[in-house]
Amino acid sequence: MILTPEQILMMQGKLCPYCGKEPEYVDSAIVYSGKSYGMIYYCAADKAWVGVHKRWPKKALGRLANGELREWKKKAHETFDPQWHQGIFESRGDAYSWLSDFLKLPIEYTHIGMFGVETCKKIVLYIESSIEKIKEAAGL
Repeated sequence: MILTPEQILMMQGKLCPYCGKEPEYVDSAIVYSGKSYGMIYYCAADKAWVGVHKRWPKKALGRLANGELREWKKKAHETFDPQWHQGIFESRGDAYSWLSDFLKLPIEYTHIGMFGVETCKKIVLYIESSIEKIKEAAGL
């Protein structure tokens, strides 16, 4: 899989996937009614944002997300994360390796923070419909 320079910038939070403009690097208080949770990359035009790593403050946690995508990312995490928290996979890394295989993506591009709405939906629907098969394959 070869990504274009634009796709790489989008996945790094440096380019808004909705309007194609460079987002601002601002305090998250701008989107959380004055309460700061650290810095974010923010596109005011699309009401899209993404947080940044605490250890690497300029490194985005994924791509910018508007309201619809934020909801689907939450659902994807709510569905996917318990699979490694509850021991269905030995580790978070093993869970993401499985997800990489399932989505047929390179592991370095396999993170919910990088996904769009359709990929998040695909994860939620597959896990919800196949949880027993996933557990069986994991030996549980």
